[in-house]
Amino acid sequence: MKTETGLDLFLKKEHTRFRKERIGFLGNQASVVHDLRHASDLILEKNLKLNVTCFIGPQHGIRGEKQDNMIESDDFIDSKTNIPCYSLYGSSRKPSLKVLSNLDAFIIDLQDIGCRIYTFMYTMLYCMEAAKAHGKKVIVLDRPNPIGGSQVEGNFLDMKFSSFVGLFPMSTRHGMTMGELALMFNEELNIHCDLEIIKIKGWERKLFSESWGRQWVPPSPNIPIAEAAHTFPGIVHFEGTNVSEGRGTTMPFLYVGAPFINADTLGEKMNRLKLSGVYFRPIYFQPTFHKGKDQVLGGVQIHVLDRVKFNSFEAGLHLLAMIAQLYPKLFQWKQPPYEYETEKMPIDLIGGTDEIRKLIDTQSPIKNFLEKSREDVATFKKVRAKYLLY
Repeated sequence: MKTETGLDLFLKKEHTRFRKERIGFLGNQASVVHDLRHASDLILEKNLKLNVTCFIGPQHGIRGEKQDNMIESDDFIDSKTNIPCYSLYGSSRKPSLKVLSNLDAFIIDLQDIGCRIYTFMYTMLYCMEAAKAHGKKVIVLDRPNPIGGSQVEGNFLDMKFSSFVGLFPMSTRHGMTMGELALMFNEELNIHCDLEIIKIKGWERKLFSESWGRQWVPPSPNIPIAEAAHTFPGIVHFEGTNVSEGRGTTMPFLYVGAPFINADTLGEKMNRLKLSGVYFRPIYFQPTFHKGKDQVLGGVQIHVLDRVKFNSFEAGLHLLAMIAQLYPKLFQWKQPPYEYETEKMPIDLIGGTDEIRKLIDTQSPIKNFLEKSREDVATFKKVRAKYLLY
């Protein structure tokens, strides 16, 4: 069955209810319908009779052109439509009065990748807070979770380490859609904005992206293929280290390596752990930008053999601990800043805790931490159950 997103259904019939509203459309390059035409073209078609007053973009830009974290986007006028385009990853992460004065309703169509450590959901959260404060409406055009809606992984975010990569205490891999996240934020954070979700049609929680009957469009530059979304909840932790997470290659979040790593040794050690659903293939690679630029790095490619059995969060932490154990004098934590936080360590913001860093610094086993994260999953599943739409 072909999956129909909230955008597909909005354009088909739901749009008629919003013809009297001044619409601010929050989306990016992945805001496309099933035949890959972009929302910004479709919602301006004369027969829809919609009043789109501005486009709004999240991190990486409204066109998805900004490669790295902390690369901001400017506001600009779209040359094709003469409509203003506002950035929510520039001078501010929150909608300004200038943005809010241009609209009566936010229509949000962003493709999430299923991980707490991804900023699109927090851009949505900030829009919801602004909407409540200024009497605006929020309509979320829902999209499926590309890594499925059944599996949940990872520790709870400790709010002492809240940041733009973590503004709500939930598990690392949340197993929710953007619409479900919006419902949860609205209630659990007491936002209570005027919120409507246009639901997906033809999606089940067990389905991964290749079962949608749709082409993959990268939601951000370093998630070029769906496989990268599956490994992201674990491998994203390497952003907080001096070890490359594969940026600057064709396989970001699938390659992990550093100049000081012996690929064969690391691959052998990791495969001895016999983690379910994954194989660590020894590789050497040379990034063209980012960490290890123009250097030959030794490391592994993470091959997901069974997506249901594979636990990305646990695999990523095992890999992190193994590299730190093998190369204690060469492995280092990245120093601030990270996502607008200038004091706390990036790994603590990414992990939502300082426990990961402390365990690895003292060469302590991570077994107990992983067991506790499974208890966190059980707790979070009870919270999220109230907001599941599918």
